[in-house]
Amino acid sequence: MRRLPVLLLGAALLATGCGGSETSDRPLVVVTTTVLGDVLTAIAGDEADVEVLLPIGADPHDFQPSARQAARLRVADLVVVNGLGLESGLDDTIDAARDEGVPVVAVAPAVDPLPFGEHHDEGDAAEHDDGDLDPHVWMDPVRVAAAARLLGGELAAVTAGGWVERAEAYAVRMEALDAEIDEMVLRLDPLRRVLVTNHDALGYFADRYGFEVAGVVVPGGSTLGDPSSAELADLVGTMRDTGVAAIFAETTGPAALADAVAREVGGHVEVVELYTGSLGPEGSGAETLEGLLRINAQRIVEALS
Repeated sequence: MRRLPVLLLGAALLATGCGGSETSDRPLVVVTTTVLGDVLTAIAGDEADVEVLLPIGADPHDFQPSARQAARLRVADLVVVNGLGLESGLDDTIDAARDEGVPVVAVAPAVDPLPFGEHHDEGDAAEHDDGDLDPHVWMDPVRVAAAARLLGGELAAVTAGGWVERAEAYAVRMEALDAEIDEMVLRLDPLRRVLVTNHDALGYFADRYGFEVAGVVVPGGSTLGDPSSAELADLVGTMRDTGVAAIFAETTGPAALADAVAREVGGHVEVVELYTGSLGPEGSGAETLEGLLRINAQRIVEALS
């Protein structure tokens, strides 16, 4: 089935002054992030228009909407957000749309979120406030599959269409990708499955595939944190003690601190960019969420081998 292109409400769309379902009688679904936009576009098929607020490469932690984007949220048939504080700059705008009667679905709270820095135990999410829960659920393809099925049902509640069937097809692809990534990881010595990251975005990947997150450069689960000198010194010590040879940074922001930590550790520590907060541009291999997860897994396994 033909897939509609994701409509990015960024500079290009503002320049043209048109797009989306302003001239369409299809339902309008507005979604915050590019990764969720990929899921929604697959589910929508040719029966809905999907508009994504964040442009490719934008960091969801510090994104601010334009006036036009706020207006589109208020006329949407459905708004889909990640939630758990990921898009904090959009909170007021989303609340305003909800107050006007627009249905808003938050994905992350509905797919068994993990507390930051912890592996999963039954009941984890119920024992923590939302601010303690990790929003980066899309880094686990099994949770993405659950999210797709959830969103298929939400769209079916808005209007008739083949949403549930397409959601199931997408979920099955994600579950197959999970098995593929598991096979990649099995080639890596279990003793080398230790991650150091620029910010705490790989907790779900670690939990799914048996990795340990030994440390993060920027604390607090957001790219906007400000580590102290003592925290950075502790991380350098951890890396020297564990022998970790890579720091995994993100394509959506600068890696200056990660580079500085790598230099301080010395040896052959490599800073490896992953696609965490956004899909990649055309030609990157990470233009879809499926591609993003696959290329991230490949880079992680290669860097730690």
